[in-house]
Amino acid sequence: MNAFATADKFLQDRPLFIYPSLLIMALGLAIAIERFVVLTRTRSENRKVWAQVLPMLQKGQFKDVQGITANSDAAVGKIVNYGLTRMQSPGRREDYDAAMEEGMMEIVPRLEKRTHYIATFANVITLVGLLGTIIGLIKGFTAVAQVNPAEKAELLSASISIAM
Repeated sequence: MNAFATADKFLQDRPLFIYPSLLIMALGLAIAIERFVVLTRTRSENRKVWAQVLPMLQKGQFKDVQGITANSDAAVGKIVNYGLTRMQSPGRREDYDAAMEEGMMEIVPRLEKRTHYIATFANVITLVGLLGTIIGLIKGFTAVAQVNPAEKAELLSASISIAM
């Protein structure tokens, strides 16, 4: 309970830069959680589709696989569908690889959506914290500069005697 009281007192003192820091942290955390949920769901869908499609691919049932993957929203399904669609026309293996890479180029940006914000927020929150520290130091030195010179001399002589 002591930690909560300390945090409460800290927030009641209202340091100016704690609020932007909390906002940036909340945004970054929300994006990280959302991406985790989406990527976990995508991984699960990919595994289901791949478990269904792999035995058919090994047996050479390409028409059945294309029927399944054409209606699938899973990333693996779309990539396999690009390759199988390309196989309908005669061509080289490189053509099939290129078609599947096109599918990857369509899917990967959807999976990486908003992840670059997390790195940006991490950099920004560090700089906001540093700015708050600098402003705190300025306030501290200003408070020391406003002390009566006689009191400064007493403090200086006391600190010298302690050091010896």
